[in-house]
Amino acid sequence: MTEATERFFESLPTRAPAILGGLAVGTLQIDLGTDHRTEHWLVRMRPGAVQSSRERGPADAIWYSSSALFDRLISGEAQGISAVLRNESTFSGDVVLFLAFRRFFPDPPGTRDPREVAREAVGRRA
Repeated sequence: MTEATERFFESLPTRAPAILGGLAVGTLQIDLGTDHRTEHWLVRMRPGAVQSSRERGPADAIWYSSSALFDRLISGEAQGISAVLRNESTFSGDVVLFLAFRRFFPDPPGTRDPREVAREAVGRRA
């Protein structure tokens, strides 16, 4: 596992109040594979709060990803839903947990809020 992955999971509790709304309640197990080894993370989510630990457990959902893909996700170079749709990762269980968790991933580099772009366009016309 990379240092970036470790830092990402450590940052979840402090970022949760700004990211998680009321829909995410449950436990997501994230399995990250490298070669013939799998690292496990258990992420317990509730509105505005997250606890993460390096364990397996009873979980409402399980998401498997390669460690390399996960590194791309946490840097904004890949998107979680696209990875699942392309079968680069797999998911089973409560989909709401996956949809909530993906909000912790950054936007792709260079992404701008469409409202910002529209305001700039209006400002140039004035």
